Amino acid sequence: MAQVTFIGHSCFEIVSGETTLLIDPFLNGNPSTDRTPDSFSPDYILITHGHGDHIGDTVEIAKRCGATVIANYEIFEWLSKQEIQAHGMQMGGEFEFPFGRMKMTIAFHGSMLPDGSYGGNPAGLMLKLPTGTIYHAGDTALFSDMQLYGDEGIDLAIVPIGDNYTMGPRDAVRATQFLKPRQVMPCHYNTWPPIAQDAAAWAHEIRANTTAEPVILEPGQSFELVK
Repeated sequence: MAQVTFIGHSCFEIVSGETTLLIDPFLNGNPSTDRTPDSFSPDYILITHGHGDHIGDTVEIAKRCGATVIANYEIFEWLSKQEIQAHGMQMGGEFEFPFGRMKMTIAFHGSMLPDGSYGGNPAGLMLKLPTGTIYHAGDTALFSDMQLYGDEGIDLAIVPIGDNYTMGPRDAVRATQFLKPRQVMPCHYNTWPPIAQDAAAWAHEIRANTTAEPVILEPGQSFELVK
């Protein structure tokens, strides 16, 4: 069993066995959560891309608790210069970590680090945990290769629905058709007015047009993924 907690925006905490993963820890300045960086002590921090609302408070958390940060190679180099323990990957690459196997997948978006330096390619994360396979799509448009990712046997897909900066609800339904997950969860919506969406209406479309079961969490709520 894995416990998946939606922190807000695109930030998730995943506890699998004895390991805690934290994805895109945007906390300070995030209007959808009251959690602070010092309330997290993850073993690993996973970063989809370099924008401030995703890399967020990574440096502060990693320096305090010694977490290993997994990111693309450009972000890995940026973090290494700040004496952060990190592991660099690139699109399509997989690696066997103590918590399970992770593949870094493509995402169609941008990536610039908070200081304006180049953040490499944005990514999605395919986590093959002992407790199930979780795909966090990151910030992305709809793309047809998601059909290939569906062949991985996804238990939970996390997809953006906010529109404007990423795919919106309609394309997120199409993405779910491509990915064929058992369950699907929305992210990257309702943080600010430009990405306001009706998640309940989206869930209705998911049930009507896909085989997936939608899971909608309010910030701070958790969901238990059972393989």
